[in-house]
Amino acid sequence: MISYRSGNPALTKNTFNNSSVDHADNVMTLDGTVNKTALSLLILMGCAFYTFTNNNTNFIWMGIIAGTILALATIFKKDWAPYTVPFYAAFEGLALGGISTIYAHMYTGIVQQAIFLTFGIFLALLFAYKTGIIRPTQNFVLMVFAATLGIILTYFFNFIFSLITGSSFSIFTDTGWMGIGLSLFIVAIAALNLVLDFDIIEQSEEQGAPKHMEWFGAMALVATLIWLYIEILRLLMKLRR
Repeated sequence: MISYRSGNPALTKNTFNNSSVDHADNVMTLDGTVNKTALSLLILMGCAFYTFTNNNTNFIWMGIIAGTILALATIFKKDWAPYTVPFYAAFEGLALGGISTIYAHMYTGIVQQAIFLTFGIFLALLFAYKTGIIRPTQNFVLMVFAATLGIILTYFFNFIFSLITGSSFSIFTDTGWMGIGLSLFIVAIAALNLVLDFDIIEQSEEQGAPKHMEWFGAMALVATLIWLYIEILRLLMKLRR
């Protein structure tokens, strides 16, 4: 039996099993989750477009902090998802637009390349999942979950190290083969997390999760895409250097 977990901290085996539903219309559907994800991405991209076209980097930390607070609130109060997720997407969009502005000033065309690659990978993996080319077997799930946890811990220790020393681990800034190899590995793991997200959302539909969990599933997918986009930006920056 497939392990019901994802490297995405918002998705665990108990995420969608938190309540019962009384009516068929209140049941989560895959189409509903897709629609909510599309709407969340439109909100995110609209806000990102605003800060990017105005060369505005003032909202980066506000967007990150507010988005994190909203994400945590949604994880603990899942029935809030229809109200918190659109605001989560908006604040994350403001932050991403500012971050993209910084990268665009350093390297022409890098943002457009990162967007194209992010959505290209998303569609390719969705196709591979739906056609059965990639199957989230037990070993696959454990590998991606362990690798994601290792990356998260590395991020955490790098953050602590930067607070103490004022600099990051050299492997994160290295533009040689080791640094590029690390970025490729992180991009691959971020992308494979999409497969686990697809699988958990599909299983949740089969188990009759409540309707508001469509928004929660949308937030989880958007969070993984944000991670993938940022890591692709870092990879492209190293390749440009």
